[in-house]
Amino acid sequence: MTKGNLILRRLRDAFGTRITEQVSLASMTTFKIGGVADLFFETSIPEEVVRVVDMLADVDWPVTVLGGGSNVVVSSRGVRGLVVRMRRGKIRVARPGVVRADAGVSINELVRWTVARGFGGLSRWAGTPGTVGGALHGNAHFQGALIGEKVISVGIVTRQGKVFDVSSREMCFGYDTSRLKEKDECALWAEFSIYKEEPQMLRNTARESLAYRKETQPLSARSAGCVFQNPGPESDSLLEGVASSAGALIEKAGLKNYSVGGARVSTLHGNFIVGNEAVTSEDIRTLIETCRTAVHERFGITLRDEIVYLGDF
Repeated sequence: MTKGNLILRRLRDAFGTRITEQVSLASMTTFKIGGVADLFFETSIPEEVVRVVDMLADVDWPVTVLGGGSNVVVSSRGVRGLVVRMRRGKIRVARPGVVRADAGVSINELVRWTVARGFGGLSRWAGTPGTVGGALHGNAHFQGALIGEKVISVGIVTRQGKVFDVSSREMCFGYDTSRLKEKDECALWAEFSIYKEEPQMLRNTARESLAYRKETQPLSARSAGCVFQNPGPESDSLLEGVASSAGALIEKAGLKNYSVGGARVSTLHGNFIVGNEAVTSEDIRTLIETCRTAVHERFGITLRDEIVYLGDF
């Protein structure tokens, strides 16, 4: 019996037919592309994620965690090993001034939940794609604000199956990063700071955020959000008069509406790549590298990825 068959048997002994084989991931990403996962497991329960990770901690078997499928490009060749999709989950008031949400909860669901109950602090994040876990992983940003600024604590599981809680400070939040990226850990849940506010005021804030996104981002197109991190003066040598914006640099490099295969630089926002029904992961990656090269050749700035690649490229 092969190693893969032994692992499949081990997982199915625990979870039955919820462990599936050769599952296409395309419908689970906002780009609507991607090959198959060797093994696939979906859950809304953090404890089940811990159990799966712990079961595979002693074997050399890849585990990839997928949330809402935004901010990722999944290879058309698929993803080896086990893909765990964290989807949905529980939201509750942990204590006064604190709401706790499981990592599979979408940010939009969390916003709706808090707004409906008159809890302020998260309404401006309306329209943010993806899940709580994904937002923590890359420290999601919007109009200069970082989601990490609202975080109080996070539950984490390591690839070795160790579970513990960390404070916001210990999360090492930075622009487009957190300890989840650096240490290859997975979030199970997060606690956010909230306060009482009039629901109508919160709804107004949420609507304003949604309107801004619709005006400035190609929300109706196949996309994965911003492709590159914005360069910063503290880490990049920006030329005078050059905006500290990846989208602006891409447009100034003459790539607005530029396409490779089924992938195209958005005419609405230069840091978004959109795809048609024929787009492939290779098209997207080639266009990303074309943009990176063009910006470097013209401005001497090397754009860094905000997007995450999953699978074999």
